[in-house]
Amino acid sequence: MSLYRPIVTALLVITGLSVTSRAGDGLEDFLGKPVFEKQRLFDDQRYPNVVVTTRGTVISVWGNNGVVVRRSEDGGRAWGGLITVSEKGYHGGGATVEEKSGDILVFVEDRQPPAPLTVYRSRDDGKTWQAQVTVIEKDVNGNTPSMHMNEHGITLRHGKHKGRLLRPTRYYGPNGGGAEWPLQYTNAIYSDDGGESWKTSGPFPEKGTGEATLVELSDGRIYYNSRVHWPERPRNKRRREAWSDDGGVTWKDWRIVEALPDGDQGRPYGCMGGLTRLPLEQRDVLIFSNLDTDASHRERVSVWASFDGGKTWPLKRLVDSGRSGYSSLAVGRVQTKSNGWIYLLYEHDPFKGAYIARFNLAWLLDGELTGDGKLPRIKSR
Repeated sequence: MSLYRPIVTALLVITGLSVTSRAGDGLEDFLGKPVFEKQRLFDDQRYPNVVVTTRGTVISVWGNNGVVVRRSEDGGRAWGGLITVSEKGYHGGGATVEEKSGDILVFVEDRQPPAPLTVYRSRDDGKTWQAQVTVIEKDVNGNTPSMHMNEHGITLRHGKHKGRLLRPTRYYGPNGGGAEWPLQYTNAIYSDDGGESWKTSGPFPEKGTGEATLVELSDGRIYYNSRVHWPERPRNKRRREAWSDDGGVTWKDWRIVEALPDGDQGRPYGCMGGLTRLPLEQRDVLIFSNLDTDASHRERVSVWASFDGGKTWPLKRLVDSGRSGYSSLAVGRVQTKSNGWIYLLYEHDPFKGAYIARFNLAWLLDGELTGDGKLPRIKSR
């Protein structure tokens, strides 16, 4: 039975945050009749990112034997053919839209990391791609960050760091692999010149982490959510989080997110997840994706919602009951055909292709309560 059925004229009452969904607030664009659609987008390979450009074009980035993209100019209904970014290499995650210019950056590593990196830039909304010269400084420990395999990056919109590019990265260890899990940690790189040169943030406060996500909240703080690889860490099957109040330079106040699973719970090994924030002025509505299963294999990709900037996650909904894996999330842009949509690109079948799903918040509100915090009360008139 449905928990809630929002309609176009719904008034959303969020205790402690606001009284109503005001005209122009943007939340009403994600409500209306619940809608969910999905379609096959790739038939082989791995490693998803999905972003929405400043023009509202949805771009899905993909590949671990050469990197390609597909574009949708109508909000995700129809998709163009494969466009090659790089004929070789691994997609390293962190695809980033530079919102001042509208350029898009894609990060490609030569092989399974640690490995040399090439950054590709598109100046024409994802139609063509060119390699650029990129400088990335080492972190405070003298380590070079690896790109692989993280959620997309963001452009900051608030405070003195407005316009900064920020994307999650990680330190893989000298050679990578399970023997070096105790050495590994997640971090981020940031650029104040449009993505030509980057500095590396301080480490996430917990070792054994990697493959992370981040969003900027309405007050300018950065919320960081990470996978953990190292089985000897406490509650290693649950996600990690931390915060930054200096534009992603340092991370603090880390904790275990009990409400969010880190991959399939039948084995002690995490899974890359997706994260995005609805484009609202004063509300921090976050959407997270990962697997929701007790099996010892990857299946049942699902999405969770937070209405308080990641403090609680009271709602979840199953997206696909079949085999699935890594996932990435993005939201549409106002005044474009993508407006009001949430996009989920996820591995499927298993790890031999991907689906793209698009849905609205009204569809997610028809989901299942988790018991972590309270769901906002919804009234319709």
